[in-house]
Amino acid sequence: MQLREIMTADVEVIRPESSVTEAAKKMRSLNVGALPVCDGRRLLGMITDRDITVRATAESRDPDKTLVRDCMSPELVYAFEDQNEKEAERLMREKQIRRLPVLTRDKQLAGIVSLGDLATKTGDVQQVGRTTREISQPSEQASAA
Repeated sequence: MQLREIMTADVEVIRPESSVTEAAKKMRSLNVGALPVCDGRRLLGMITDRDITVRATAESRDPDKTLVRDCMSPELVYAFEDQNEKEAERLMREKQIRRLPVLTRDKQLAGIVSLGDLATKTGDVQQVGRTTREISQPSEQASAA
């Protein structure tokens, strides 16, 4: 099954020059824990509730003056809309992420796929359960710390 058949297409995004306060309020109103950071439809990164906690709150930064670009996770991990769910699961396991932006081949944001999407839309709950278990394992970096 291709990701375009599974993903959530109408994804809310946030601009990199928005404040962390704006991002947090948007997450609260949408009841989500992550937002793609985009310049138009071009994906620049992701910002999560954890990013805000670790990179802003824990460093006593003013959330009204701290920009999303300064707290977002800049590593771009994504899949293309014509790839299949197995490739998405592999990326999620390798990078230990629960949400994966989905791009067009022109590298424009097309949507986002979550573990929940994979479980409910592919019907392979056991495989998604194994993927979730692997994602939830502490990373080697965290184990070494």
